[in-house]
Amino acid sequence: MTEPSSTNQHVRKQRGFLQHLFSAWTWQMAWRDSRTSRKRLLIFSCSIVLGIAALTAIGSLGSNLERAIEEQAKALLGADLALSSRQPFPAEADDLFEELGGNQSREISLSTMVYFVRGEGTRLVQLRALSGAFPYYGDIETVPVEAAVEFRKGGGALVEENLLNQFGAKVGDTIRVGKLTTKILGELKKVPGESVAFSTIAPRVYISMSDLPQTDLLRQGSLANYKVFFQFPPQKDVSKLVDRIKPRLDKLRLSQDTVEKRKRELGRAMDNLYHFLNLVGFIALLLGGVGVASAIHVHVKQKLGTVALLRCLGGSIAQTFAIYLAQGMALGLFGACFGAALGVLIQSLLPRILSDFIPFAFQFHTSWLAITRGVGIGFAICLLFALLPLLSVRRVSPLEAIRASFQSHAGKIDPLRWLVMGLLAFGIVAFAISQSRNWRIGVGFAVGLGIAFALLTATAKALIFVTRKFTPALPFAWRQGLSNLHRPNNRTLLLLLSLGLGTFLMLSLYLVQQSLLTQLVSTGGGKDQANTILFDIQADQREGVTNLVQSLNFPILDEAPIITMRILSLKGQSVESMMANKQNGISKWSLRHEYRSTYSDHLRDGEKIISGKWIPQVAPDTKVTPISVEEGVAKELHLGLGDEIVFDIQGVPVTNRVASLRQVEWRRIQPNFFVIFPRGILDDAPAMDILVTRVPTADDSAKLQREVVKRFPNVSLIDLRLILETVNSIVNKISFVIRFMAMFTVATGLLVLVGALLTGRYQRIQESILLRTLGASRGQIFRILFMEYFSLGLLGALTGILLALSAAWALSHFVFHIHFSPQLIPLVMALLSVPAFTVLTGLLMSRGVLNQPPLAILRSEA
Repeated sequence: MTEPSSTNQHVRKQRGFLQHLFSAWTWQMAWRDSRTSRKRLLIFSCSIVLGIAALTAIGSLGSNLERAIEEQAKALLGADLALSSRQPFPAEADDLFEELGGNQSREISLSTMVYFVRGEGTRLVQLRALSGAFPYYGDIETVPVEAAVEFRKGGGALVEENLLNQFGAKVGDTIRVGKLTTKILGELKKVPGESVAFSTIAPRVYISMSDLPQTDLLRQGSLANYKVFFQFPPQKDVSKLVDRIKPRLDKLRLSQDTVEKRKRELGRAMDNLYHFLNLVGFIALLLGGVGVASAIHVHVKQKLGTVALLRCLGGSIAQTFAIYLAQGMALGLFGACFGAALGVLIQSLLPRILSDFIPFAFQFHTSWLAITRGVGIGFAICLLFALLPLLSVRRVSPLEAIRASFQSHAGKIDPLRWLVMGLLAFGIVAFAISQSRNWRIGVGFAVGLGIAFALLTATAKALIFVTRKFTPALPFAWRQGLSNLHRPNNRTLLLLLSLGLGTFLMLSLYLVQQSLLTQLVSTGGGKDQANTILFDIQADQREGVTNLVQSLNFPILDEAPIITMRILSLKGQSVESMMANKQNGISKWSLRHEYRSTYSDHLRDGEKIISGKWIPQVAPDTKVTPISVEEGVAKELHLGLGDEIVFDIQGVPVTNRVASLRQVEWRRIQPNFFVIFPRGILDDAPAMDILVTRVPTADDSAKLQREVVKRFPNVSLIDLRLILETVNSIVNKISFVIRFMAMFTVATGLLVLVGALLTGRYQRIQESILLRTLGASRGQIFRILFMEYFSLGLLGALTGILLALSAAWALSHFVFHIHFSPQLIPLVMALLSVPAFTVLTGLLMSRGVLNQPPLAILRSEA
């Protein structure tokens, strides 16, 4: 009978507590009791506003993206089906296309140089020759509008908007592509399914398919991509059609793209963006939650006398706890509602900020479901953080509160406290997993965040311990400032959390960005390193291009022939049988890939044999050719030393044996290949050459480009400096988006910092009153405050810098696989600016202490 009785009693207590919590008397008491603390509590309530605003704004963005992808699905591809190949379509493929029927359009794209006749400017572009009515869904947007139709008739081109801006060209000007001289008919604004960031990397020029032969760019070995687009009747199931013809597509080595596939790929990309931004916003919310917990902690300690009075007047524990829980709930509800309102304003900015990375336009609608979700998550986090200090109210008896209002109960185990902490940890992990859609990434994010919080907390605790135990031999004002770090009700922990976390986030993002750019620059920035590549050089042009480069006094740093080939069989098994076998673990990409290989009698500086033996030359009649394979592709193809691989080299099967495995430094600006043949076996095969040189200045590069375009129109040139500028532009755009979200966390940290200083202001004034009464000057009090804030700012900066260095190294090493090379200047700037800002903010919050005499302070504050 004991257990049921105990259970019933527990249920009755819970029911009684809920009755107290939702009674009008409780909320009236909560309102009256908060009169002296409302401003301070509202300031801390604002600390969660930005986190909730971020969650609601990003939630609405995600809903709008999902709706837009669904509504504009077909415009993402521009057709129902697209088939592509790196080789001209064979007769069998044309037969297949005829069977498929429907409306068809064709496109041939290749990289080449464009020459602006009026300004004599040149630039590497992606040339696209188009026939048919593609796109069938969506539009190619141009200025003027009619240019999207006119260019299809021949005799004109569409040129990317940013390309025209770069060279100061305009509609009506003349350009030369290969041997074709034509007029610019329109400015290309947008192509279905492609973002602005894509066009920044590869500016596009569209011409009619009928004009392509006049360019004389398609030659043996030219790097071109061939596509055919289909539009079918609405009732046709394209997915089933693709499944039916899949064996034939694999045999012909045709890649396929459908609306559903494009939706999935774009949906995943948008999901990754959406979930990442959401996680960054969630960090701001958690930091705001810490601020709320601190505010409630101080508020409860100041209200222990009121708690004692209520208990003495007959108030139960449930009634008393309900009053302060109601205050915490009101605090969270105010922050959640205000944050949601701010989120609705912010959400209209996000599409503009992210427009370069979203390949379609969409109308923005407020998602009330996302707002409700953001408000719910924010309120729950705020309530859980507020509960941690509120639970101590339950353990205050009237006698304890009257005798010692600051009696500690830390030594007593409180199961509810552990339950709340467990719920908080579970909620953080669950949210991280739900946003990343990968439990490993989610758990990793939560653990990393926990480590950051733990290190900052440990640093604060260590600072408090050291300043309490060790008093350095310093002047009085400096000693007093350090002693303030461990005084009762100090804000050391909260301030270090806000300062350290803000420094950590912003600095780690900057360090990763700089490492990426430094790595790119280092690959081609040395005075003796290559910075210009010429490719698509035909065999009969090799000598002429070489002489041209040397006549301009530029060195020939490297050159190599490129021969295209496909795999016929691996270790005696045909590619078709291996692609049909889904259990072998070999990706279809590596089996269908068109390998661009070379022959050589030497290794380059960025190559190293890691197993086997390098064979530089063989006899022309060798039956089985010993080849060297790059270690990564060998692993992908499950190849080892001695394994046989048969290549189809322009219709001729060549049997080979893996004689060595190579490690290749792909970031070097030099010809790098998956497969290298020895000299002697492929010397007479049709090949395209690549040549690497270095030009000292941008003017020299422009001169070389003009001469190459005039004399060898089919030869393309890559200027590494221009590529670096393009990459830098894209990285800066991405960094801006990330920094925009990180600013939510930094701004939250600043609010928590200001709120923490304000909550300690009353006690600080009382201490200053005592010091002024005992004869301390304004200068001494100023130095005390300066030392305290400077110590907090310096330690917060140091901890944030160490965390940022660790995070940036981990991202560089494990995510981007680059060498981490931190720069000293941003570290020094953080080390100087964070303490300076902390001191400035702290002194501004304490200005009333310095500007009034002791008597005025006693009268106004005591």
